[in-house]
Amino acid sequence: MSDSVIRVEHLSKKYILAHQQEKKGGYKTLRDVIADGAKSVSSKLLKPAKANFPNPTREEFWALNDVSFEIKQGDRVGIIGRNGAGKSTLLKILSRITEPSNGRISIKGRVASLLEVGTGFHPELTGRENIYLNGAILGMSKVEIKRKFDEIVAFAEVEKFLDTPVKRYSSGMYVRLAFGVAAHLEPEILIVDEVLAVGDVNFQKKCLGKMQDVSQNQGRTVLFVSHNMDAIQRLCSQCVMLERGQLITHSDTASTIQKYISSYSYQSSPNEWIDLSNVSRMGTGDARFAALQYSSLNETVYCKPYPNGPLEFSLTIESDISMNVGSIAVSIYNQTGTILVNADTISIGRNVELKTGKNIVTIRIENLYLNPDIYMLGLWLDKTGNSQSGSQALDYIESACEIEVVNFRSEEFGMQTLGYVTCNFNVLEVN
Repeated sequence: MSDSVIRVEHLSKKYILAHQQEKKGGYKTLRDVIADGAKSVSSKLLKPAKANFPNPTREEFWALNDVSFEIKQGDRVGIIGRNGAGKSTLLKILSRITEPSNGRISIKGRVASLLEVGTGFHPELTGRENIYLNGAILGMSKVEIKRKFDEIVAFAEVEKFLDTPVKRYSSGMYVRLAFGVAAHLEPEILIVDEVLAVGDVNFQKKCLGKMQDVSQNQGRTVLFVSHNMDAIQRLCSQCVMLERGQLITHSDTASTIQKYISSYSYQSSPNEWIDLSNVSRMGTGDARFAALQYSSLNETVYCKPYPNGPLEFSLTIESDISMNVGSIAVSIYNQTGTILVNADTISIGRNVELKTGKNIVTIRIENLYLNPDIYMLGLWLDKTGNSQSGSQALDYIESACEIEVVNFRSEEFGMQTLGYVTCNFNVLEVN
């Protein structure tokens, strides 16, 4: 179609993964490697050629497998999926950073990409010099860059450090300047990966506002990858969902997010231990959630959560070393990924001392102000803070399981009210 700016047809990308074989009794030494290499060369010279057989230490990995979709001019498209789903690989192919193994892509217009912190920047050059360098990489003329220069600097808020080498910039300053260049140099297609998570909340809001302006008011196309479903929902009109390199769906944002959330969470039952060993997670792994259990402590509703009632969580945490942890959080999301409740130890100034091995931490919400519905449970573990970006956390599980909040009074069963949050109120007077 004439208004299509991106067309992806049967796109696949294959990588070869090498696995080091362990020698009996331990790993190979340098002497073993040299000796084996010499034997391999001599055997090839002295023995007749044999048929090629697959190397048992090499494995094919398809980061993308037969992906096809089409994006029209002015669309705001979210790319969502778990870690390893193929999102970043897709963006690198669309940005012409890497070539596909199979399939083809068609792109109309200039592409500006922000895939990693400091993409297209030289650390020894100043902020001023990197604006011109990055602009040139994006295909802009010197006149165009000069015309937009003041807007870029004002947006990035780095005037004071404009003539400082960017190697001295913080990661947040890097991203502010890089996003400022990418967004202001008038690309037809703007591609943004998860890098915005590095910036502070105000800058993230500014970036989302700029992307909305670029797409809605200027008719440009935006592709946005994020694990923040709230940001995806606010910015994007449609979503592409990937899973293990395959396209699961390409549809409107609300239905795609709901499918994404429900695809890797399962509804659980109170008072049962839920194994977390195989769930999708981020973090260093020095300490991690191994299992969880929850209960409202009320047998009348079979210990299920209910509005305004208590909800107690038992968290099994395994730690490699003894450590003091400043943030342990249980988050409750709605079906579109918006956090409704966040019970975080950092908010009450409570540090938790973890011993080496198995620990069980109990967190109780005294009053759960949520209406009956199905909700998603997330977990967070951090030594010092609670940025919840997943980059520096010990452990971050976006979706541990689903829980059902039920109606406590049987005579009210089936009655629905608008909104997620409950409130206590009375009718005081009728005139």
